[in-house]
Amino acid sequence: MYRVLHIEDDEGSRLLVRKVLSAAGGFSIVEATDGISGIRKALETAPHIILLDIKLPDMDGYEVTLKLRGELAGQSVPIVALTGEGNREMSLAVGCDGYILKPIDIGRLPTDVLNYIRGKRERTEDTTDQLLMAQGQKLAGRLQAKIEELKNTNKRLIEAEKVRAEFYRNLSHELSTPLTPAIGYISMLLREELGPLNNVQRRSLKSIERSYQRVRAVVENLLDMTALATGKMSFFARYYDFNQLARESLDLCVHRFEDQDITMETCIPDEPFRAYGDPDKLKRAMVQLLENALKFCKSYGRVHVETRFSDGQVLFLVYDSGSGIPESELKAIFTTFYQIDGSPTREHGGTGLGLALARKIIERFGGLIWAESPPRHASSELSWAKTLVALRVPEIMPEESGTIKDPQ
Repeated sequence: MYRVLHIEDDEGSRLLVRKVLSAAGGFSIVEATDGISGIRKALETAPHIILLDIKLPDMDGYEVTLKLRGELAGQSVPIVALTGEGNREMSLAVGCDGYILKPIDIGRLPTDVLNYIRGKRERTEDTTDQLLMAQGQKLAGRLQAKIEELKNTNKRLIEAEKVRAEFYRNLSHELSTPLTPAIGYISMLLREELGPLNNVQRRSLKSIERSYQRVRAVVENLLDMTALATGKMSFFARYYDFNQLARESLDLCVHRFEDQDITMETCIPDEPFRAYGDPDKLKRAMVQLLENALKFCKSYGRVHVETRFSDGQVLFLVYDSGSGIPESELKAIFTTFYQIDGSPTREHGGTGLGLALARKIIERFGGLIWAESPPRHASSELSWAKTLVALRVPEIMPEESGTIKDPQ
């Protein structure tokens, strides 16, 4: 059975060749609709012959032939131009072994294909050098046009990015402005400064306050992401206790773990891990890791948090008993706006900003953030853990990692 690769964008032409060769017997047909996929399939399927059209949507048949001759160097795979638009001499000059003009002779096609497979080769005249030069000039012209197109596209992308960053900044400002008086009045009501509350009213206000805190967290993430993207976020470096920072981050989230009946376990040494950097920004990153565990860990689950100090590096590790993360998603979860389940009916909420923001902050610290599912080196006591999301930062924040200002 001879394998025939047919590179042709016209569906009717592909169908005709497929029917003619299949009816003749002894041929299996592999098809590609453009030059790039045709080159890929030629390398993947090892065809006995390649039939290709000259007029293709991405690369023309001459360019495809030149590329295939380089990729298939040392192999005697015949390439035959099967086309209604093209030049026989040019086709042979760039490396084709034959030229069949459309409309094809249905009765002769199987025999012609078989003859080329068995060694038939056509030869060009002595004008090969001139033809190749003309084709080279054509390729150079197309390359120049592509370069100009890429430059213009890149310019538009840069301009679009500026517009996007400005939009997020304005959006965040417009959202945060009305939230400020709202939380003020909620606080006054809860303190009963505007009159006494009954239990139902207090529970209702608490629910409103929790919803407000969620909205405020999203707005703050948008503001921080915009500041990082535009290079306007400043890092104020000072000495801090890494372990104390971890405990403060836990305090900010502990009530939410309690509300979902999630068991929180900690292993944070009493002795301080003294470090130098921006603790406020680092705390934001720690909270994002905790909120990620909270989002994916179902009720009555378990979360284990610990810190370590090793070789000038401080580590913050969060293990959870959630559903785990597919291996293919372990790096993607730190990409801006990425959601493992991005459908409108997804089980877990969120904007896809949290872990991306944490990654950008940690990179400014000169550190690393990563995920493991399941955790690779978890102790036997943590055999229940499905996922580890961790960050590691140097004991001293490097100055080149961002704009660092020491308020002292």
